Amino acid sequence: MAAVPVLVINSGSSSLKFSLFDMTDGHERLSGFVDRLNTLNAELTWHLDGKKHTRPLPGHGHSGALQAVNDIVIQLALNEPLTGIGHRVVHGGETFTDSVAITDVTLRGIEACSNLAPLHNPANVLGIQVMQALYPSVPQVAVFDTAFHQSLDPEAFLYAVPMALYREHGVRRYGFHGTSHQYVAQQAVRQLGLDPESHAIISAHLGNGCSATAISDGFSIDTTMGMTPLEGLVMGTRSGDIDPGLHEYLSEQLGWSIADVTLMLNRDSGLRGLSELSNDMRTLTEAADRGHRQAQQAIDVFCFRLARQIGGLAASLGRLDALVFTGGIGENAANIRANVLQRLSIFGFKLDDELNQAQGDEFGRISAGQGPIAAVIPTREEWMIAQDTLRLVCDNSNQ
Repeated sequence: MAAVPVLVINSGSSSLKFSLFDMTDGHERLSGFVDRLNTLNAELTWHLDGKKHTRPLPGHGHSGALQAVNDIVIQLALNEPLTGIGHRVVHGGETFTDSVAITDVTLRGIEACSNLAPLHNPANVLGIQVMQALYPSVPQVAVFDTAFHQSLDPEAFLYAVPMALYREHGVRRYGFHGTSHQYVAQQAVRQLGLDPESHAIISAHLGNGCSATAISDGFSIDTTMGMTPLEGLVMGTRSGDIDPGLHEYLSEQLGWSIADVTLMLNRDSGLRGLSELSNDMRTLTEAADRGHRQAQQAIDVFCFRLARQIGGLAASLGRLDALVFTGGIGENAANIRANVLQRLSIFGFKLDDELNQAQGDEFGRISAGQGPIAAVIPTREEWMIAQDTLRLVCDNSNQ
């Protein structure tokens, strides 16, 4: 059977990630990332045939980095040309409720959403434009972080502010990490034996960015992130929920501008701000084990806020069949999972310590007994993007 290669690009403001899949069997032939774009320390790292490779790219921006990725793809000597290229796009606003084939019209629509995600969408657009120049004849697809959450009802997505702000400026809750939440919910139904037609799942995507989502019968009905990825849970460097009055208070006390406060909430808060040590949960766990009080306090705040938000999401669902942990922290930090589940004892979770340390049994379960299931399911956002890309390419070719 001929290979069906699909390339996935996640173009960020200062880094980019990429994966190349053979869609005939789902094999990820190539994966990697470029970090510290536009600096002298920019570096390309990729994994091929089980081996790690690196290449310095001093001073390279998106164009040079993606050209370097293209060089590696060419060296693979693919038997078949690329079937499609899928791009992660952070914000689709209310314009995009599903993945779309990229055209001049859809690209302008993505650019129009940049005011909702000024740190993300312009970088996403730049990645698309570079890949269009490199592969002008290959179909390209945009997959949106926000699309999965377009099923939220107004009671869940409206802010209690003047309705004119929603009607005229799109001020509402959108939610993010949708590709990850959708994937792990689908996997949870399969792996945990849940009813495909009737299930209530909470997915907790925990990494440097964190969000949790309530999923009822395959649809997102509530989520923790809002108009921007700043709302919700405590994250690596982001504060999550804060009193909006903080902006005025810091302006009066310190003379800070709105931009100054927003930058602080995005870059210097969260785990980093609380611990004054690191935004990396592994570093904080090691420090807490050595008696670092602020590291332990940061962990406790992180877990408390997560447990409280999960409780709220459970109220949105009405019942809870399964809680799924995913993302770098969710998949690897057994201490965080144990801490959170202990705080959620009201739901009847019974943690199996051995399974938790082992990151779950063959199905991902870390709980025992008759209560709701707690599980660990690794996310595969890039694979979801590749699948959507192939679906749209095939749909368009059949029209």
